[in-house]
Amino acid sequence: MGLLKGTISFSLYRLEGSLPESADDFINQQLRAFAFRSFALTSEEKAIGWTSLENVLDTDFEGAKYIWGDNLMLAMRIDRKTIPPSLLKIKLLEAEQDFLAESGQKRIYREQREDLRERVHLELFNKTHAVPAFYEFCWSVSQKTLILCSLSEKVIDDFQDFFKQSFSLPVYPYTPWDPLWLDEEMSARLSLAEKAALPDSTGTDGLQAVDRTSLGREFLTWLWFKSEERNGTISIPGTGDVELILVRRLVLESGDGEYAETVVCQGMHADLKEGKEALRQGKKIKEARIKLGKDEDIWEFTLKADRFSFQSLKIPVMTDKLDDSEDRDGAILERIYLIERAIKMMISLFRLFLDMRLSPRWLSSEAPRIASWLQQ
Repeated sequence: MGLLKGTISFSLYRLEGSLPESADDFINQQLRAFAFRSFALTSEEKAIGWTSLENVLDTDFEGAKYIWGDNLMLAMRIDRKTIPPSLLKIKLLEAEQDFLAESGQKRIYREQREDLRERVHLELFNKTHAVPAFYEFCWSVSQKTLILCSLSEKVIDDFQDFFKQSFSLPVYPYTPWDPLWLDEEMSARLSLAEKAALPDSTGTDGLQAVDRTSLGREFLTWLWFKSEERNGTISIPGTGDVELILVRRLVLESGDGEYAETVVCQGMHADLKEGKEALRQGKKIKEARIKLGKDEDIWEFTLKADRFSFQSLKIPVMTDKLDDSEDRDGAILERIYLIERAIKMMISLFRLFLDMRLSPRWLSSEAPRIASWLQQ
């Protein structure tokens, strides 16, 4: 499941900087230099490297296809060795008992216990097999965009570090409200709306204060409202009407950390009374299952608000060209196009929301209509 087949879950990224002029040669050279290699030392807990997408055992890239059109598609392999804490504890107790019996001592001193712990850990580690995991990614070289097939914080950190190490290019998580990715005018409007929360702020009359960290959650609430306003139809400038409804599952949350309170609403449709009641109580939508339609194509996915990431994306039905060697390249490019099309439509919808949210129209018209809708 992932880039080539089935549903796909992924995080979005943008790159800064540029590749050398001979980009193809540079990429080929770096792939070989940072290809996956097995553990060089027995004490290493993690091995990481690139592999072919279609054959994870191919780390030489001799004849391996990793470029489709403008897209470079690979897998990052991470092998980890871990020792269960309960196993280490039991083995350490056994080693301490043996040590006392052999030495005749009545107690173990701190340095002796540390030495025993290190020895037991190394013995267990040498007997432990590494567990491999593979994470696919698609890099649009000309667009400087990238999708990584993982939502794990640990994997995301590993990927960002290793990608920069491999290609000398920093890669940053993409969220459409980050000023780094906004145009100058929209960034200035966002900064002004953020100042509206400050006492004695000037130039913010008619604006409702914005908390950038919660814009993704506000967006999902707005989407739900807009999807019901015109029976599921939303008009995107330059794109036209799209069909959008929230289906089956909503996750709402209030508070932070250990004080967070979560409500999960499930059903055939997301217009559940408990969902609106949770919104009235101040909770915000953390994730929502969305069905998106344009022309004859239909996508379904869960949008995670805080990172603007996609989970279990189902793309429009394709033919079985992926199983046909003659049509395979075209089918892969079509699949990537359909994934990117869903991303672009959701970003366009967010920009439509952000334009409204940062304008006086939000307080004068949009917010009152949302409040009225919530009471229905």
